[in-house]
Amino acid sequence: MSASLDFAPLLPWPALAGFGLVALAMLGLALARGLPGGPWRALAALVILTALANPVLREETRDALPDVVIALVDTTASQGMGDRRGQTDRALAHIEAAIERLPNAELRVARLRDAPPGSGGGTEAMAALAQAAADVPRDQLAGAVLITDGRIHDMDRAPDFPAPVHSLLTGSPDDWDLRIEVENAPAFAIVDEPVPLRLRVEAAGDAPLGPGETVELELSVGGAPVRRAQVRPGEPVELTLTLPTGGENLVQFRVPPRAGEITDRNNTAIVTVNGIRDRLRVLLVSGEPHAGERTWRNLLKADSAVDLVHFTILRPPEKQDGVPVSELSLIAFPTRELFLEKIEDFDLIIFDRYQLRGLLPGVYLESVRDYVRNGGAVLVAAGPEYAGAGSLARSPLGQVLPGLPTARVIETGFRPALTDTGRRHPVTAGLDADWAGGAEDAAVPGWGRWFRHVEVTPDAGDTVMTGAGDRPLLILDRVGQGRVALLASDHAWLWHRGYEGGGPQLELLRRLAHWTMKEPELEEEALRATATGNQMTIDRRSLDETPRGVIVTAPDGSETEVTLRQTAPGRFTATHAAAEPGLYRLRDAAGPEPLTTAAALGPAAPREFEAPLATAEIVAPYAAATGGAVRRIAEGLPSLRTVRPGRPTEGRGWIGFTARGAYVTTDLRIGPALPAWVWLIAATGLMLLAWRREGR
Repeated sequence: MSASLDFAPLLPWPALAGFGLVALAMLGLALARGLPGGPWRALAALVILTALANPVLREETRDALPDVVIALVDTTASQGMGDRRGQTDRALAHIEAAIERLPNAELRVARLRDAPPGSGGGTEAMAALAQAAADVPRDQLAGAVLITDGRIHDMDRAPDFPAPVHSLLTGSPDDWDLRIEVENAPAFAIVDEPVPLRLRVEAAGDAPLGPGETVELELSVGGAPVRRAQVRPGEPVELTLTLPTGGENLVQFRVPPRAGEITDRNNTAIVTVNGIRDRLRVLLVSGEPHAGERTWRNLLKADSAVDLVHFTILRPPEKQDGVPVSELSLIAFPTRELFLEKIEDFDLIIFDRYQLRGLLPGVYLESVRDYVRNGGAVLVAAGPEYAGAGSLARSPLGQVLPGLPTARVIETGFRPALTDTGRRHPVTAGLDADWAGGAEDAAVPGWGRWFRHVEVTPDAGDTVMTGAGDRPLLILDRVGQGRVALLASDHAWLWHRGYEGGGPQLELLRRLAHWTMKEPELEEEALRATATGNQMTIDRRSLDETPRGVIVTAPDGSETEVTLRQTAPGRFTATHAAAEPGLYRLRDAAGPEPLTTAAALGPAAPREFEAPLATAEIVAPYAAATGGAVRRIAEGLPSLRTVRPGRPTEGRGWIGFTARGAYVTTDLRIGPALPAWVWLIAATGLMLLAWRREGR
């Protein structure tokens, strides 16, 4: 219960003030004349004024509201290190038990989760505190406790809190950590040229490293064998790497974890460098002039990034005029320099209707064979000469070619077609579905016919296209570290001319050229993963149609098997929802050889793990500004108490919360302080006393 005296004037306050002035003036006149009843008249006027002011008695019935304490529990990824989860649970249980013992106190627990991938990440404790406080009336907020490691990334959004905010820090003063910081890495680099990078390995906390002691740094590019280097923590390191292929190259740096390290989540750094080719160097050798020669030249010269060296043998083999071979060229062609000294400078060598004539000695073709085995690429576009005595198959180069001629040349109309393997192979996949025969509105027609097919017997590789009588037309093969393509016809130019609707000749030849140059998007067996938000899209290419599954290793080491679904011939995809940001490793042990890749949702080392050691430096200024304190859980849990407003809210071994005394009114009774007849009798009596005094 609470009672108070209020006024509900019967007249406006200005009227009452005027009445009081008049009474005061009359009292002054009475005193000036010496009338003995003046004081009694003054008292009567005061009673009348008070009665007109109408004093009322207000009685309230109140229910006390509890003082609310907010406990904000940090459950982000960094809280999973060491014994931080256990410390958090013990601290929360301690607070819950202490609040239950405090009079008229209520605890509200809010849990801080990881920010979704792609949002910047980090511990957004201040936003969570403001949201939790928004549900509580301001006059009930008695304080807040943050159970966290202190790594808060949104202190600039700290709310204006009307009560002390304390922090209980998890972690241990003995924690230490190694992490990688990439200082400089290019977004683009030229393939096969050295690329400089600068990074640093940082040692935080009391790391058990002696003076000048080094740690091992591992470097790999696109899953290639690991390179190792010894680096000193805290010192910048300059490294160089060479990109093996064009397109996206995943560069991974890693410091092997050490015993006692608080976490190895930040021991890995991922950098994506886009490989671009400065110039594609292509050597085109045309055995003789023919209708399709210009097609090859136009294809290669249309790309400004291609450096083309092209020479054509103009002398037909049947011409016999007695001129020595060494004197057939007006300008000596540098064949020795091209095929022996600088052959490794070429990305691709194309033999277009070439036959053995003695112009290129066997040692040159042996050099081309070795060039393929060591990682080079050869494309053979075969004409009738491939079936004859001067066939390349009868040269040292024939040891790496995937098909041997049967000496039969079929000259009849046929339509090239994709094999089952061809529908799955990235070089030819989708060529038939994407071709509209040059007519925008027409349904997809068949390809135009070719009229010459050299019969070959494949002894290696994959047959992706067939020709006359379903015989092999295009065979692709890997030899050693290099690649070879054999096209058993010289009539691809008919598609370019649009004969019978034509066909995807330029796209086919472009893919062939880029496949031989090992472009990643044309790999037959490939595993890729791309991340968007918290979703990871897994793409697996394979020539094998058996069901696929990929093992996904999360940043915390847990493994999940994801089943892929075939979405197109030779292509298997799936979408995997990631639980937290970080570096995910994927592997597919099936297929011809194990495949691995990695994908980073957000940074490889999320913001939570950039600096994982617990600290009071970030939150301490805010705690001090609100009257709160920062205590380490490892040093003991403080006791809790309630203090009056304006008193200290922390001390040795304790933290306090401000008693707010908030309430809600449940009943209100208002009545006159005195009955009206009492005021009337009082005023009349006083006036009668005044007249009686004056009547004497």
